[in-house]
Amino acid sequence: MYTAVFTINMDAVGNCPCNPSIGGTAKGHLVREIDALGGEMGKTTDETFLQSRMLNLGKGPAVHSLRAQIDRNHYARVMKHKLELQENLEVKQAEVTDIKKDGDLWLITTRMGAQYKCKAVILATGTFLGGKIFVGDVNFESGPDGMFPASFLTASLKELGIPLRRFKTGTPARVLRSSINFEGLEVQEGDEPVVPFSYMNSEKELKNTAVCHVSWTNSETKRIIEENIHLSPLYAGIIEGVGPRYCPSLEDKIVRFSEKPRHQLFIEPCGRDTEEMYLQGMSSSLPEHVQIAFYKTIKGLENVKIMRSAYAIEYDCVDPQALYATLEFKEHPGLYGAGQFNGSSGYEEAAAQGLVAGINAALKILGREQVVFGRDNSYIGTLIDDLVTKGCQDPYRMMTSRSEYRLVLRQDNADERLTPLGREIGLVDDERYERFLKKQEMKAEELKRAESIVFPPSEKLNEILVKKGTSPLNTGIRLSELLKRPQITYDDIKEIDITRPDLPRAVFEAVEIEFKYSGYIKRQKADISEMRRIENKLLPEDIDYSEIKGLRLEAREKLNKVRPVNIGQASRISGVSPADISVLLIWLSAK
Repeated sequence: MYTAVFTINMDAVGNCPCNPSIGGTAKGHLVREIDALGGEMGKTTDETFLQSRMLNLGKGPAVHSLRAQIDRNHYARVMKHKLELQENLEVKQAEVTDIKKDGDLWLITTRMGAQYKCKAVILATGTFLGGKIFVGDVNFESGPDGMFPASFLTASLKELGIPLRRFKTGTPARVLRSSINFEGLEVQEGDEPVVPFSYMNSEKELKNTAVCHVSWTNSETKRIIEENIHLSPLYAGIIEGVGPRYCPSLEDKIVRFSEKPRHQLFIEPCGRDTEEMYLQGMSSSLPEHVQIAFYKTIKGLENVKIMRSAYAIEYDCVDPQALYATLEFKEHPGLYGAGQFNGSSGYEEAAAQGLVAGINAALKILGREQVVFGRDNSYIGTLIDDLVTKGCQDPYRMMTSRSEYRLVLRQDNADERLTPLGREIGLVDDERYERFLKKQEMKAEELKRAESIVFPPSEKLNEILVKKGTSPLNTGIRLSELLKRPQITYDDIKEIDITRPDLPRAVFEAVEIEFKYSGYIKRQKADISEMRRIENKLLPEDIDYSEIKGLRLEAREKLNKVRPVNIGQASRISGVSPADISVLLIWLSAK
């Protein structure tokens, strides 16, 4: 099979035009899942990170999420090189301006007039499609980072009848490191030892090489923004696109959360070989002179020099309800959507969808059954199901709260959930699979040991227990029972566990979680079994919901639009009530 990647600018392959980081809450789960399936994002992050932190450690393991500050340029170079080395893949710098059907094939045309026939096409246009930059009353057609936009493809997609809408997102300023006064700012160190994103890497091989800093806005920042809010294209009505609900611009924060006296920002390095620093949490589309004024009110930024001004970018994207869960268009076989084109935000969401679209396009061409990722086995499945079933009215961001099975879908067990599937598809090579099997073998042995070993009551053990705030013992206790206590970890009892084997930290973590949360995990697995029973109730592809008596009018309209493949998907459509699902179940039983 021969494949090609078309990009407007070859140097933009792997570019991170906004935050120079990978992962974060729920997004770290996606990166781990991509890696478990054989993807490259986690490995490239480990190769190019500056600082790594595990977020939400004060909460349960379901919401622990890895985040890495990356060397932005290095990440792009490594990812581009990996594409160049990929067998049977050609990377081409060209703007695709037209897509149309040509018999059983797709015909794509570039701006240079070159044409290519292909069996499948994946649209992954990011924020380039119809891209338009806004800074105050200045606006112009552009992609991110001053790149050319994709200005002609929108018309071609509209001719195909693809439903498009306008979204927008924002990017903070980049500032000169030497113009920042770091004295007195809160220092944010990386975690040691570093936890790798990729299951192929060892924590012993990775080291933090940079720190980040934290500062805050204040009343003066707020005053300047409020006095100039009329100059914001967002509030002046110039921007048409809908912005991200969970990552608003600073002026949006000031208006929406007017009761808050201050807002946090993170000062983060963009790379090892650049003096640019990124102001996380400070995106804006206000005029440059207003940006300079409010940035200088912030502690540490009193003499700041802006290298790249903050801006908003508006772009075209699709209504994802036009897609199947395979990410293939319902009305256009062989045409797929991925990434921000599907209405999502973030590099991690984009990479997950790109992987799924690529998998399914290849499987379709090979004549194999396409893969649908479920809400029960992955955050990838949750992400895609949310998009294609519920749609999105603003840029979709993955969060742990979106998953009803988050205790089972932890980032630490992504390999258990997805590596066998990656192997079946053909993405997981022998080395990765053997490493996975070895880890599973070590985990099984440690589970067995923890159930069998008994610690007798001792002065040392009771000293540890009392110190950790749990009750002492007067009888023996199994290691497994000891680990069920919320206060106790493997590390706490390392001194008395004389038979403890030399295993990777990740194995001990996995075993500890299984014992500590066994009851909750068992309950959630029962919920998953019930959900799968409902998901297995398939709905006919040619069903006309307008003819089913008892369905409400809104339900008929939504069901005919989304075309759910099963009862489970139908139940998650906004506007379809439990009463409507009962009607569908009765209708199915009568068939």
